[in-house]
Amino acid sequence: MVTLTSADNALKTLYLGVVAEQLNTAVNPLLARIEQTSSDVWGKEIRKLAPFGINGGIGAGTEDGELPLSAGNNYAQFVLTLKNLYGTVEISDKAIRASADSSGAFVNLLQAEMEGLIRASKFNFGRMLFGDGSGKLCTVTAVSGNELTVDAVTNVMEGMLVDVIGNTGKTAVISARRITDVDRDANKITLSGATLTGTVTADDFLTVQGSYNKEITGLSAIFGSSETLYGLKRASNKWLTPYKKTAETLNDVTIQKAIDAIDETAGSQADFIVCSGGVKRAYQDYLITNRTNIDVMNLQGGYKAISYNGIPVVSDRFAPKGTMYILNTSDFHLHQLCDWRWLEGDDGRIIKQVPNKPVYTATLVKYADLICDRPIGQAMISGITEA
Repeated sequence: MVTLTSADNALKTLYLGVVAEQLNTAVNPLLARIEQTSSDVWGKEIRKLAPFGINGGIGAGTEDGELPLSAGNNYAQFVLTLKNLYGTVEISDKAIRASADSSGAFVNLLQAEMEGLIRASKFNFGRMLFGDGSGKLCTVTAVSGNELTVDAVTNVMEGMLVDVIGNTGKTAVISARRITDVDRDANKITLSGATLTGTVTADDFLTVQGSYNKEITGLSAIFGSSETLYGLKRASNKWLTPYKKTAETLNDVTIQKAIDAIDETAGSQADFIVCSGGVKRAYQDYLITNRTNIDVMNLQGGYKAISYNGIPVVSDRFAPKGTMYILNTSDFHLHQLCDWRWLEGDDGRIIKQVPNKPVYTATLVKYADLICDRPIGQAMISGITEA
């Protein structure tokens, strides 16, 4: 007979390893290349010494003259607060009792819930890698009843619970509304509940429920124009600014210029290129026009990619339109307090009843954030005409 205890044990022993593996390697090819480590985690913070420039204790001299003065490496301290990443599954008491006498039915129920959690976690974690930490999903351009016209629907999906953040006060004007419909052709979404007219206005923006300014420090933060990065001012630390160029036409020369620039400036060796689907198609068009074949390579995690001089070129649904990132993935680390774990109570249980409801939940948690050790060793080409 299936009980809450047996379900609890199944989540701990059977599902946790599978879920962690899926979320660490199968989110997208970029995450599969990034090392995950518990180093440099101090309490609730990541504090990391990042070297920049070169050692100054080098020089030439005479046979019997003075030796060069010592001047060690330059270091700066990066400081980030660990982000709290959660995923929750929910099973009703009725569903548990209905399948109590059939272990197969309960396994199917639990399997369906876990697959849903993995899909949602992959979607949101993949999205965060390209974000700036604010959690912004899209910006409202018009409101009509429960329907919002937005600037893009790439980051939203039916079923998501979202907040609407007021552009003026930067606080939630609408909280935890569910997206019931997405019109991808017209860039419109519909939210559950009461009318939004009069409450939501143009230039307000959406975030995942409760997530405003609480998400991972992704690529948009590194390549953005914020005054600070990892607690340091960009103005007085020019090495925090990566290579950024605008180019409408994408070709091998444009890519090679970016690769050469980060090599000459920082000694950085690009090993991964990620872009939007339209940019990848534009590059494929260029290759078809100018070459006889397109090289394809296999990547870690079972992914395939086209190649630029042995460097994989992959597309990602969350990469900004018209943009290509050229990265040295060895400079990126996902610092974490621990790998994915179930949130346990004092009694060691992970399945808990929701107060005053006939529903049980289990919550997956990870405390982590992303740091690029050498922002100057990364490159971005934007403004590319997509195919």
